[in-house]
Amino acid sequence: MLSSAGLALRRWASGCQGGRRTLATVISGNKTSQLVRERLKKDVEKMRKEVPGFRPGLVVLQVGDRDDSNLYISMKLKAAAEIGIDANHIRLPKSSTEEEVLSCIMSVNENPAIHGLIVQLPLDSVHRIDTEAVTDAVSPLKDVDGLTSINAGKLSRGDLGQCFIPCTPNGCMELIRQTGVSVVGKNVVVIGRSKIVGAPMHDLLLWSHATVTTCHSKTTDLPDHVGRADILVVGAGRAEMVKGDWVKEGAVVIDCGINHVPDDSKPSGKRVVGDVHYSSARERAGYITPVPGGVGPMTVAMLMENTVQSAWRFVRRQQSG
Repeated sequence: MLSSAGLALRRWASGCQGGRRTLATVISGNKTSQLVRERLKKDVEKMRKEVPGFRPGLVVLQVGDRDDSNLYISMKLKAAAEIGIDANHIRLPKSSTEEEVLSCIMSVNENPAIHGLIVQLPLDSVHRIDTEAVTDAVSPLKDVDGLTSINAGKLSRGDLGQCFIPCTPNGCMELIRQTGVSVVGKNVVVIGRSKIVGAPMHDLLLWSHATVTTCHSKTTDLPDHVGRADILVVGAGRAEMVKGDWVKEGAVVIDCGINHVPDDSKPSGKRVVGDVHYSSARERAGYITPVPGGVGPMTVAMLMENTVQSAWRFVRRQQSG
């Protein structure tokens, strides 16, 4: 019996006709995230029937007034409203000190009506604020971004059922599942080692039984590593750095990059591209995510997933006394 990677390779071979091959199947984050939202909406309805008057509560804490942060927050609030989550946006002024931010976090931690708390990054304050200290101040029970040291530590040692998995890696896993390709035993390459994407992505794949290689800015012969990957996840923050001819035939390519490059044909004078050169990679991959419309929508969907999960955990703790 052929492995999933073997099936993808056969799919590639069968698509070759007269020197041309079938382009990779596009994995739509827009469609997949909508499926997740519909499932979560039903889950919240079930929760409210079980506990009349109850609603999952989410707080998005923002410091300052960055335009990009405002856009991301509006997307999160819209998704929460659609699902039935009671979401609140707390915006602190740019003049806020670290002590004031920590005080606000402590207040939310103590509020039993709030089941998820995220701190919108980057912090936009005129004062120097320790981002890690702020992130770690969030209660691990409400850390639906999965960024506290406690949740990161649990993930790193494989306690997947006892932590919140960071939203972008969790979304990447959902997109991989949509292909039907199992990660078990596969050679997976992750490019990037950030605390938000690369590092937790490595841990999540490892404990999902993949063989994982993490590449970064100091990695030598990056194309060689990429060429051996059955599954490739890229979160390096460099526009179109991964070229199509690096990609293994039939591989699953998940592009987490969001980069703005000049484009005079656009009214804004720029366009959004990923970390993978999409058009050339699509000629070799078996499956690929687009940018935009790939990983981005899944990050928001997984934030909602974690918030609903946190609310269920709260309900079960209350029921158990």
